[in-house]
Amino acid sequence: MYSNKENINILTALLVKHGVRHAVVCPGSRNAPIVHNLNECPDIECFPVTDERSAAFYALGIWQATGNAVVVCVTSGTALLNVAPAVAEAFYQQARLVVISADRPPQWIDQLDGQTLPQPDALGRFVRRSVSLPVLSPSTDDDERAEQRWYCNRLVNEALMERHGPVHINVPYGEPLFDFTVTSLPDERMIEWLPADISPTVLSHVTRMFMLSERPMLVSGQPMNPNLDEAVALVADDERYVPDFVLYIGGSIVSKRVKRFLRKARQTWVVNASGEVNDTFMNLTHVVQGDGKVVADHIRFMMETEPHPFVQLWDELLERVRRKADTFVPAFSQMAAVQLFERSVAEGGLSEAVFHYANSMPIRLANIFARHQVFCNRGVNGIEGSLSTAAGFSCVTDDKVFCVIGDLSFFYDQNALWNQNLRGNLRIMMLNNGRGGIFNMLKGLEKSAARDRLVSAGHTTTAEGICLQNGVGYLKAEDAEQMRQGIDWLLKTKSEHPMLLEVLTDADADCRAMSDYYSSGFLNT
Repeated sequence: MYSNKENINILTALLVKHGVRHAVVCPGSRNAPIVHNLNECPDIECFPVTDERSAAFYALGIWQATGNAVVVCVTSGTALLNVAPAVAEAFYQQARLVVISADRPPQWIDQLDGQTLPQPDALGRFVRRSVSLPVLSPSTDDDERAEQRWYCNRLVNEALMERHGPVHINVPYGEPLFDFTVTSLPDERMIEWLPADISPTVLSHVTRMFMLSERPMLVSGQPMNPNLDEAVALVADDERYVPDFVLYIGGSIVSKRVKRFLRKARQTWVVNASGEVNDTFMNLTHVVQGDGKVVADHIRFMMETEPHPFVQLWDELLERVRRKADTFVPAFSQMAAVQLFERSVAEGGLSEAVFHYANSMPIRLANIFARHQVFCNRGVNGIEGSLSTAAGFSCVTDDKVFCVIGDLSFFYDQNALWNQNLRGNLRIMMLNNGRGGIFNMLKGLEKSAARDRLVSAGHTTTAEGICLQNGVGYLKAEDAEQMRQGIDWLLKTKSEHPMLLEVLTDADADCRAMSDYYSSGFLNT
């Protein structure tokens, strides 16, 4: 029988799946449930050592003899600090010590309640990874509990995937401590790591997994997935379109709807340069450290020689959605501006141009209408710096650099134009609807009297004065014809100075255009 502490059982199950076979355990009441589990587990052999300083060195010796990760388990308080000398030694030997410390619940830390010192990160830079597991309470509602279990699983996997040094797993839980009533360990998801170089063997393995899957999907982030959001809205709960295998080549996904959809998949393999655990879809099973573009290009090559029926099914759906996006005629709005801008880009053959889209509505509109690479500061999705990033890019290239940006982002970052290095290759289309327009689309927020003035930062400011003081060519558009002329001016006019087109729209009209686009009457055929 195992402990009734769910985080301990998740930890124990994953220790076994990651191949841990030896544990050095120290006495203590707080860590007794963990020691109990280790002793109950037939796959793990336990070695008792009273002195924590000595115990950690015992673990180091076992690693030297076996080459496999070894647990050293201590109770709470200063017991954890006593393993520091051995952990420091292990760090420089790149020894795989797994330090597991029991802990009090976080609300009792620093409350003079005995052994309540802060234990997360107590071993500092001498561990390669430090995690503190969530306390899983049986009273939590189902959705929140599922997310907490996923988080606990992910943290343990992240720690045990480390191959080149010691790690620290801190396990807090409350009383009662000694309830051993669980009959078996949970079947936990294990996340595996594949080598840092995309060798022919690894590449072949990844490709084979993709091609042999019944419903594989290749997903590219940061941030372009053209029309994937609309396609997901269209298929709704149709199981024919749900992938069983997702190959994710990293970068942020803009659409919440897409992320929710991909969480239905059975498993995801992520490819990234750092080897980090990016469990965006909550079903990650493998991390491939390497260049995602290499993997994606190889998959696309295989698709040309050996088409996959599920990929063809999605290609047909996406093409159908793209045709609808291209033929949709929105009223004068930010959506109309981006659609016309992108259509003019395609017709003008601006293949060498560079495109930056700011966060919030601009990048969402790019995902609908853009058919080329787009840069966006989507790492943490901040409002600041989008214009500065585009401006910096323009300083080191002779290509035209276009920046499509909303009003709040523009005004926040207006000092980007206060720079003597800027030239005429920087072109800006600023979408100004007098507020953060995204807030008009958040269901329920319309009930708040604070929305317009305090949340969405309503204003009556324009960019004309800013452009004048910084020597930036300026033109505004307040209707469809002015917008058409302005986009033509922005794309074709030769200039030695930056140029800005300000498209002035109504926030409610912008909201209606998006609503019309996503309506079932538009997407259904």
